[in-house]
Amino acid sequence: MKLKMNLKKYLGLFIVLVVIGGAISLFTLRDRSSTNSTNSTNANSTSNSNSNNAASTALTPAQSITHGHGLAVDVLDPNKLYIATHHGLLVLIQDKDLYQVGTSGDDFMGFSAHPTDANIFFSSGHPRTGGNIGFQKSNDGGFTWVKVSDGENGPVDFHSMAISPVNPNLMFGWFQDNLQRSTDQGANWQIVSSELSPINIVADSQDENVVYASSSQEQGVMVSRDKGESWSALSAELSGGAVSVIAVHLKDSNILFAFSEKLGGLGKSIDAGTTWTKINESFNQELILHIALSKIDPNIVYALTAENKVYKSTDTGETWMLIR
Repeated sequence: MKLKMNLKKYLGLFIVLVVIGGAISLFTLRDRSSTNSTNSTNANSTSNSNSNNAASTALTPAQSITHGHGLAVDVLDPNKLYIATHHGLLVLIQDKDLYQVGTSGDDFMGFSAHPTDANIFFSSGHPRTGGNIGFQKSNDGGFTWVKVSDGENGPVDFHSMAISPVNPNLMFGWFQDNLQRSTDQGANWQIVSSELSPINIVADSQDENVVYASSSQEQGVMVSRDKGESWSALSAELSGGAVSVIAVHLKDSNILFAFSEKLGGLGKSIDAGTTWTKINESFNQELILHIALSKIDPNIVYALTAENKVYKSTDTGETWMLIR
C-alpha cells in the first residue's frame, strides 16, 4: 500500500513538473543544490582542449547526486555509470568515485547515450540561465555540448528521450504532450503521436520498429511496433497502474524490467513483456526512476531511485546491492 501511494504521489508530481518545465525535486534537491551548483561552477580545472572549444577534460570530484534525470552505462566500460542531473552530468566510476563531467550546470531532463560510441551523448532540458535547450550533442564524452536543433515547435525540452540501439539515427523525444521522432540523429523532428503521457521511453535493442513507453497514468506500459506512430498496451499485468520506468536488455530483448504499481515494485519479464515476475527487492521502499544496462556485460544492471540512491545488480536484476 505504501508503495502504491508513493508511486501515485511521485508520478503525479512528475506530471506537474513537466507542465511547468521542471522544478525543485520533492525528495532531495532542497539542501544539496547549492553545493552541487558550486561544484558545477568551479569545475573548470586544467587544460586539455577539444574540437568544440577549449574546455577542460579533467573530471572534478562531486559530493552527491541531486535530482537525477537519466542513466547510461559506458558502452566500453561496465564500471562507468553516467548520471544526468538537474545540475549537469556526473559519472560514477568503480561504484564509488563520483565526478562532475565538464563545467555545464544545465538541467539535463532528457539524456541518451550513443549505443556504440562512448564519446557521444545527447541531451535536452533547461539551461541554468532559464529557457529550453532544444536538442544537443556531445562528441567528447559530455565535457562540451553543441546544439543540433530546436526540435518541432521548439526549442524543445524533452523530458524523456530514447535512441535506437539498432539504428542510432532513429531517436524519440516527448515534448508538450507530443512524441517526436527523428531519423537523422536529431537534425530534424516530426510529431508522430499525441496519445501518450510517458515518463520513460525506451527503444527495443533488437528491432528498430519497437518502442516502449511507461506511463504515470493507468496505461502501465505501452508499446509501438511502427516506430512510435500507434500504441497498444504491452501487458494486462501492468495495465491499470502507473509504471515509473521500463528497460530492455541489450542482448536479449525478451528480457524487460519495469517498476510497476500493479506489481508492487520492480518486475522482470523474460517473454518480451507478456508476463511478469516481481523481483524480491524493496529498494528501501524507494521508487525506481531510471534503469540502465551494460552492453559489455549483460548481467550488470543499475537503478536510480527517487531519493538519488544507486543500486547495482550483477545477475541480470535478480539481486541488488546499494552502491551509493
